[in-house]
Amino acid sequence: MLRTRAAYAFFALSFGCQSPLEAADLDPPSKAVQAPEGKPLLSRTRPLMSTVFRIQVANPPENSESVVRDALQEIERLETVLSEWREGSDISRVNALSGRKPVKVGDDTLRVVDAGVDVSMWSRGAFDLSWAALWGLYDFRPDSLKIPKPEEIGPRLKLIDYRNIRISKKYNTIFLKKRGMAIGTGGIAKGYALDQAGAILRGRGVDNYMIFGGGQVQVHGRRDGRAWRVGVQHPRDPSSYFAALESTGASFSTSGDYEHAVFDANGARWHHIIDTKTGRPADKSMSVTIMTAEGIYADALSTAAFVLGPKKALKMLSRIAYPAEAVIVGADCRVYLTPKAEKQIRWNVELVDGRLPNCKP
Repeated sequence: MLRTRAAYAFFALSFGCQSPLEAADLDPPSKAVQAPEGKPLLSRTRPLMSTVFRIQVANPPENSESVVRDALQEIERLETVLSEWREGSDISRVNALSGRKPVKVGDDTLRVVDAGVDVSMWSRGAFDLSWAALWGLYDFRPDSLKIPKPEEIGPRLKLIDYRNIRISKKYNTIFLKKRGMAIGTGGIAKGYALDQAGAILRGRGVDNYMIFGGGQVQVHGRRDGRAWRVGVQHPRDPSSYFAALESTGASFSTSGDYEHAVFDANGARWHHIIDTKTGRPADKSMSVTIMTAEGIYADALSTAAFVLGPKKALKMLSRIAYPAEAVIVGADCRVYLTPKAEKQIRWNVELVDGRLPNCKP
């Protein structure tokens, strides 16, 4: 992926967390080539969108290799269209002409930006597709931590407002009303990529699959006669999964403060999920796992819910028309659940007064 050093410094924010979801009863998927009881499990990976995408197929039909290859190729194609870092991509062209004129884009870009504005509205800006005006302010690499001063943040915050994104479905155009505005698809593009890859798999007869892409997972069908089981990582223990959710057809996304996180000289945690109202890392949640029908909405909603914090996030999810379930770990280690998630969750630990054990804020 093409990007400058300045762009890389903020890349962690744009593309969200990595690998917070796993198959709860498998070895790490990169090693999983055979399911329990000797049943076949095809597993293929490819580095894309600055993470690793992995497709697993249970009881793979004969055409699985070619279909999986085409699904991964589709994700690669979408990266060239949706990446704000690639010169000439739809998103790059929209950003380059902000405040000047509308830009004609392809259907994929229109779909992603439209869904991003949906979640921006639902969350009242907790997720804001125009966050990318903050590019270059932070660097979360441990050896070169960069924290901007308040006077550097203020002018950029004035450029963040999803209400200034204009979409014309009639003409397939996107227009950013203010010069200096920029949209970033990092919090939504991977989910859409999973949706498109999944459509290819199902359309060609590959019905039992799990797709991983950074913090995103999509499952369909069954594995060994049961639903797929997706584990939720303990936000303070990277080797532990405190719970799991089962499904035969859903998309999952997790946002957490433990990925791309570094500590300053005073021991303060700095992570990549930024509250666009303050320009600082959001501090009301440790992790949020969202389960929905579509990856495009799971991806953006997990970021929105993380920024909002547990109580406001649950209120948002109960208010919007789009069905979404959540498992939220608040900043105090307390676990919050939507009603359906509460019925579906399989616990691997026993909560203590509603809080995760071995968890420190």
